[in-house]
This record gives sequence, structure tokens and C-alpha cells, in this order.
Amino acid sequence: MCYNSYVGKITYDDVAIIIPVYCDIMVRDVVNAIDDKFTTIICVNDGSPGTDVSDAIRSTRAKLVEHSVNLGQGAAIQTGVDFALLDENINYFVTFDADGQHQIKDVERLVNRMKSDPSLDIVLGSRFLGSAQNITWLKHAMLKFAIVFSNITSGIRLTDTHNGLRVFNRKVGNDLKIHMPDFSHASEILLKISSNNWKYAEEPVTILYSEHSKKNGQSIINAINIVFDVILSKISGRF
Repeated sequence: MCYNSYVGKITYDDVAIIIPVYCDIMVRDVVNAIDDKFTTIICVNDGSPGTDVSDAIRSTRAKLVEHSVNLGQGAAIQTGVDFALLDENINYFVTFDADGQHQIKDVERLVNRMKSDPSLDIVLGSRFLGSAQNITWLKHAMLKFAIVFSNITSGIRLTDTHNGLRVFNRKVGNDLKIHMPDFSHASEILLKISSNNWKYAEEPVTILYSEHSKKNGQSIINAINIVFDVILSKISGRF
């Protein structure tokens, strides 16, 4: 159920938006589309070759953090969280994709939910409570399988399990410590929610699949790799 009874004036100066970036100069448009009320934007260039991505980020108001080599999306998010934690004024952390599929109005909804319910540690976006525009049948089927698999392995019940749009508090930020490679970090976060008993909720969001985001999104091979990563982590007793 959506929580829409917000009390008082919501401000966003204690929110950090973290954007992992790899070979995607569209990040310039993504950052420029973020409302000025969000004063802290951190882009992590995850070892993109050449200077185009770094130059694109430097042309915006975002702070730039760089990996010298490509370490994967999970590592880029962890670097962004660690960098944001250096600012004692930051209490909320948003993960936001660089390919334009996330909407800043949804970020506001997720942050508002967090700030209006202090019992929550993390709020996860759900395209299946909201909408997924221009999604292919194959992507839809892959995501539905991921939901079933994740709900079984993580022990928590969600309607969308690999949505990159989420917001969490400083407690989660301090304890996150992402270790799984690449896109597997989304599954790792869900396992950590369960193992740490973090209080969570879902909010509806809109995911816009353009030709650009489809090309840069998660492949079926990556999805298979995630399954193996999760199974190995469970067998090894990491979670």
C-alpha cells in the first residue's frame, strides 16, 4: 500500500543521489534533469575508457568520483555510498541509473516515504506497482522469474526485485558493504535486508525503457550469472 499522508515540509538537502556510470554520456542529460532541490549528486565513473564520460559529468553540477578500471555497478554504488558518508549532513542515499529510465518525481516519492515513516530503513521502487513503459515480453518474463527466485532465496516478499531505484537511511549506508559483482548487487542488497532485519517498503515507480536503456540494460547472460552468484553466496554462508 502506498503511503501518501506526508506531514510537514519535506526537504532534500540531506539526500545524496548516487549514479553509477559506465560508457554512458547520457548521464549529462540525466543529471541536468534532476530538480535543483537535490543538492548532492554523486556520479561514479566506473572505469569508462577515454574522457567522454568524465567530461560529460564535469559539465554538470554533480560531483565526480572515478574508478581507474571497470569494477561493476555494485562496486560503483558502494564507492558512491562511501563518498556520500563522508558528509555528515547526508542521511539518505538514493541509487539512480545513468541511462534515463528512472524518474526524479519517483525519487521524491521514495524519499518522502522514508522521511514520513522513521521506522523504515529502505524503500524500494517497484515497476509492477507502477508502470514499465515500452518493456519487451522477454524482459518482462525475465523480471518475473527474478521476482520468484529472489523471494524464495532472500526470504522477503517483493513485487519487483531488480529495480535500481531505491532509497535508504544512514544506518543501511554504514552497513551496506556490497561485495557481489556487477548486477548481482541488487540480489545482495535484498539478502542483506533479510539478514540484517532492515525495515523495508515498496513504492510504485515508472521505468521508461528507451532504445538506449534497452541496449545498456541487463542481459539474459547477466541474469543467469546472478542466479549462480546468489546460490554460491547462500552455500558459502555469506548470508
